[in-house]
Amino acid sequence: MVNRDGSGPLCLDCVDALDVTGAGIMLMTGTGHRGVLCASDAASGAVEELQFTLGEGPCVDACRSGFPVLEPDLGAPGVTRWPAFTPPAISAGVRAIFGFPLQVGTIQLGALDIYNDHPGDLRAEQVAEAVHLAGIVTRKVLDLQAEADPGSLASELATPGTLRAQVHQASGMLAARYEISVDAALLRMRAYAFATERRIDDVARDVVASQLKIE
Repeated sequence: MVNRDGSGPLCLDCVDALDVTGAGIMLMTGTGHRGVLCASDAASGAVEELQFTLGEGPCVDACRSGFPVLEPDLGAPGVTRWPAFTPPAISAGVRAIFGFPLQVGTIQLGALDIYNDHPGDLRAEQVAEAVHLAGIVTRKVLDLQAEADPGSLASELATPGTLRAQVHQASGMLAARYEISVDAALLRMRAYAFATERRIDDVARDVVASQLKIE
């Protein structure tokens, strides 16, 4: 589902249908972030990577709340919600960003993230279409997962950029080492990655290789 350049037909279809600059799809479950399913372009990929590394952003909020999260002007927001995410997202070319949850009832699967390279609200019909597309994406994810073995992630979803096995392994190692929860361990890694301006994947690799200790 993800092309070699990081894009995916599903995300590109969302861009065309919504008449927006870019789109990305993030997978999340009750046990945490499962990674990026696809991104339509480099800026969308950067946005999804930032949200995974920092644990904040419109997709994260949309998934946790179960409601759309709309920010029409990232450069001059009415309320500052994402202090770590906002500056690098703007640098990547994102000026307006909107997250729509992927959900079935109260079960959260992730979020559809769309952005524009200029500030401005989505039109009412765009919001309605984005909600509809989020439902289509949700069904697609569930259809793929239905073919997988119990307790495992569908092979179509388990791309290297999606599974992030090393990040989850590193979280487990830190949790055991410091006798903390896996969520707390992941938070430590995110904080370290942000403070040292490194990708969380690189931090996780060093933790797994016993080359880094995060106190």
